[in-house]
Amino acid sequence: MTIDWNKNPLIPAIAQEASTGEILMLAYMNEEAYNLTLSTGYAHYYSRSRQRLWKKGESSNHTQEVIDVLLDCDADTVVLKIKQNGVACHTGRKSCFFTSVTQDKVILEQEIDTSVMYGVVDTLYHTILERKSAKTSETSWTRKLLDDKTLLLSKIREEADELAVAIDEESDAQVIYEAADLLYHALVGLGSRDITPDRVKQELARRFGTSGIEEKANR
Repeated sequence: MTIDWNKNPLIPAIAQEASTGEILMLAYMNEEAYNLTLSTGYAHYYSRSRQRLWKKGESSNHTQEVIDVLLDCDADTVVLKIKQNGVACHTGRKSCFFTSVTQDKVILEQEIDTSVMYGVVDTLYHTILERKSAKTSETSWTRKLLDDKTLLLSKIREEADELAVAIDEESDAQVIYEAADLLYHALVGLGSRDITPDRVKQELARRFGTSGIEEKANR
């Protein structure tokens, strides 16, 4: 039995700890990720949010060594029996499945502080997404921005203007402060559209080596 990639260009891939049977995460594979997983012995996936191939652990070094690959009866889902090096979840937990719906609480504690591994921008972005998806009456500035598009857009414009003024007239410390404000609000804007910072990095990489004048002319 083989996967029909024309019919199913992306398939769910469940990572399961081979030694314990614990389900660690669910991601997606395209044909290239699937073939790389088989050829290298390490789990590769296709990120729908980042729209690119990625090797599990490429930033954190928390890789997944593949022991076996199981294909389901419809040939459109795989289970990876793996040895997890480090933790599977970007939050620093062993598994991505750490919130109990019936108990209404987190049942797995954070094992590793992953903020240094992923960088403050990615960590902040994931925190914004958590605020976005959380079903809670607790108020926060991030949630207020996400719930009020007019406010969010006005704050991005306001912070951009304050940064421009700081660059022109104020101290280096104030420039850094205003740049951080603008970056935070820009990340909330990206989060509202489910656009990851990684896709912005990809766009910058695409432009690398091309002058600003050439880039504008090619739009």
